[in-house]
Amino acid sequence: MTDNHIIIIAEAGVNHNGNYDLARKMVYAAKEAGADYVKFQTAVPELVISTYAPKAEYQKETTGNEQSQLEMCRAIHLPLSDYAPLKALCDEVGIGFMSTPFDLVSIDCLADLGMDYWKIPSGEITNLPYLRKIALKGGKVILSTGMSTLSEVAAAVDVLEKSGIPRTDIIVLHCTTQYPAPYDSVNLRAMNTLALLGCKAVGYSDHTQGISIPVAAAALGAKVIEKHFTLDRNLPGPDHRASLEPEELAEMIRSIRSVEAALGSGDKIVAEAERPNIAVARKSIVAARAIAPGEVLTEENITVKRPGNGISPMLWDKVIGSSASKAYLPDQLIDEQV
Repeated sequence: MTDNHIIIIAEAGVNHNGNYDLARKMVYAAKEAGADYVKFQTAVPELVISTYAPKAEYQKETTGNEQSQLEMCRAIHLPLSDYAPLKALCDEVGIGFMSTPFDLVSIDCLADLGMDYWKIPSGEITNLPYLRKIALKGGKVILSTGMSTLSEVAAAVDVLEKSGIPRTDIIVLHCTTQYPAPYDSVNLRAMNTLALLGCKAVGYSDHTQGISIPVAAAALGAKVIEKHFTLDRNLPGPDHRASLEPEELAEMIRSIRSVEAALGSGDKIVAEAERPNIAVARKSIVAARAIAPGEVLTEENITVKRPGNGISPMLWDKVIGSSASKAYLPDQLIDEQV
């Protein structure tokens, strides 16, 4: 991958609804769409959620009030034993595997799988024991920062750094933790502020509907884009409604790759694609009328017209006042030595 490559994470999350076969299908779908990574969420629900924890409003809207948050999560999480075969499937298919741990036991489970990155979710950014344990495992980190102030993000980065992970191995993702996130809550320019922390890169984890905002984030310089996807937005569960279906995921990835190619180096140069049009679109100094040999070239007998393969009009002042070394017909390129 080049330095300009934008890492795209297809966030399967818990959209498998606790069904391992559905999780396998999501691996294939993410690969077919062109994602760099497919990411799941690993948890022991009883270690993450107390019996008193309420559901978020979006979870109530999508799953009702009958179950508690704990009961809901028990129903949609895979057992820890499923993640090693999912990692093996990703290796076989040729797509990177990631999963976000939500508790200390899940960190231990995932540490044995050899992931390229630890993915820390927004909800754990103030969890000191969790951050320390991630750091002590070593490796690279992608840190989501939804619901956080800059000072909270800085504190989390400091914990990771002091516990063994240098800032150069940390990518910070701007995020708005709402499902779906309203457009006026996104604040993409916050990526510029997060860049001041001096980490390896900044990126964006998207929860808006559609694909326009992650594509815009790529154009603004995000080096990682994460987006939830589902095999069917009509499936039951808390996150499907704010997720892309596979063909939409593929379209988002194509659009981001187009932006990636278009961003370029930042140097203002003549692109090879436009070079043939220089002579067509620019102009040269030409004879405005017939000019006799020895005639002085003036603003009356020369002018500027296409094509642009003769003397540049930027040399106009040098040409004015010189003598024609030969006869020129109207519109003929002036080719005097200047």
